[in-house]
Amino acid sequence: MKTGSPLLLDAHLDLALNALDWNRDLRLPLAQIRVRESGLRDKPGRTRGTVSLPEMRQAGAGLCVATQLARVAHDDFSPLPGWNSQEQAWAATQAQLAWYRSMEDLGEMRQIRTASELRTHAALWNASPDVDRLPIGYVLSLEGADSLPTPQHLERAWNQGLRALGPAHYGPGVYAQGTDSTGGFNSRGRDLLRVAGELGLILDVTHLSDACFWEALESYSGPVWASHHNARALVPHQRQLDDTMVRALAARGAVIGVALDAWMLYPGWQRGVTTPESAGVTLETVARHIHHFCEVLGNALHVGIGSDLDGCFGTEQSPADLDSIADLQKLRPLLAQLGFSAADQDAIFHGNFLRHLEASLPA
Repeated sequence: MKTGSPLLLDAHLDLALNALDWNRDLRLPLAQIRVRESGLRDKPGRTRGTVSLPEMRQAGAGLCVATQLARVAHDDFSPLPGWNSQEQAWAATQAQLAWYRSMEDLGEMRQIRTASELRTHAALWNASPDVDRLPIGYVLSLEGADSLPTPQHLERAWNQGLRALGPAHYGPGVYAQGTDSTGGFNSRGRDLLRVAGELGLILDVTHLSDACFWEALESYSGPVWASHHNARALVPHQRQLDDTMVRALAARGAVIGVALDAWMLYPGWQRGVTTPESAGVTLETVARHIHHFCEVLGNALHVGIGSDLDGCFGTEQSPADLDSIADLQKLRPLLAQLGFSAADQDAIFHGNFLRHLEASLPA
């Protein structure tokens, strides 16, 4: 019998990072992964993971945007670990790609490169009586461009199936300024945008500084989205989107994926001090960010879900009423309570990002 849940397209999951950096066998049920990590203290999210491939199937997450991520360390800004050269970072993303390929070989995942493949895969998931036997489709995205030794490496990445690019991550980057930094693209970054445009990559404005955000929208003529962002009006921080940005993205046909990282859901979050329980961060908080974006735009056509679950955190930094990615389906009744129709809910859960991808991927 069909397990699932209505189709969910999660626009941001760091699956390979979790598999390799956290040494998680994501083919296993989540409970087994947690047991394997008991006693480990190397990362704050140990035994608290929320994502595995079986949990994604239970969630109805038959499609996702899956990342490669390897940042370069900068002497003046190192809140996150990074590699000491771009070549090392490139090698790390190639290892992540090898993990995705191994999941494809096992029938666990399927790479989506074209609009035709997208339609076929979505139809399969919608029609199958047993999604437990289906591969999870993924569109490959690069979060932060530091790992590209040159802009010309984008062509090699495109041939490997890369279809979306976020130029920056945290702090100053090789090509662009990211979260908690200021300023626009450097000359290498502008060259990167040119090459990305020639290839037809989706430009992900997530993590860009404000100056880079506006420069990207002005100079990049290709498809754009914001894979995992929340509302600055509710949580004042440069990492979030203000209402002017939201309107500008919608005017470009973009979709904004709402994220579940608790510090992006609660104003004044103190890392290591605040907890989801003490802050009252729940899935209802997530629904309020979705509602805000839709109120600003007057419709539900440009909002989706980019959960970022297990993006170097676990349940200690996720909504208090979420134990696994499967709990994302609890958002549907919460959205209904806020006045969202069933059609609006479908648009948010998968329709908006599907529409964007079908228009943006090669035919």
